[in-house]
Amino acid sequence: MNKKASLPADRTPPSANANKAALQLDEQLCFALYATSLAMTKVYRPLLRSLGLTYPQYLVMLALWQHGELSVGQLGEKVALDSGTLVPLIRKLSALELLNRHRSPTDDRSVLISLTAQGAALQERTHTIHEQVSCATQRSDAQRLALVSNLQTLRASLRKAGNTSSKVKL
Repeated sequence: MNKKASLPADRTPPSANANKAALQLDEQLCFALYATSLAMTKVYRPLLRSLGLTYPQYLVMLALWQHGELSVGQLGEKVALDSGTLVPLIRKLSALELLNRHRSPTDDRSVLISLTAQGAALQERTHTIHEQVSCATQRSDAQRLALVSNLQTLRASLRKAGNTSSKVKL
């Protein structure tokens, strides 16, 4: 027997018209995030082409520039990619001589990823890309930081809901 989810105390049940409006494509948070992500990637694509990187490869490089050496699992967590997507990216970046792969000296099951000198040097060329993308957003530094913070909070909430959603009956 399915139970309806109870509404928070500060929410009243939506009317039939509100329900219908809520199902409009342009009213969907998921679509707004999806379309914005596509638009952001489209801005990055030509800028990253000059570095010889795709957007997912750029995310991997960003994580390594920030953290140095990471295990494949840690890297996957940082860039929100599963191993089926991440491993081919790592292989390609390794073939481009931007990173190294080696077994952990303390755990043979763990593969560690680190930057080569060439991979580390590539970071200097990304500052102009960051500036161009920041400009394209037409948001101040403070507005961008607030947006990032809000999206990180939203992602954490959605991850938490995803971990418990199989237990919630609607």
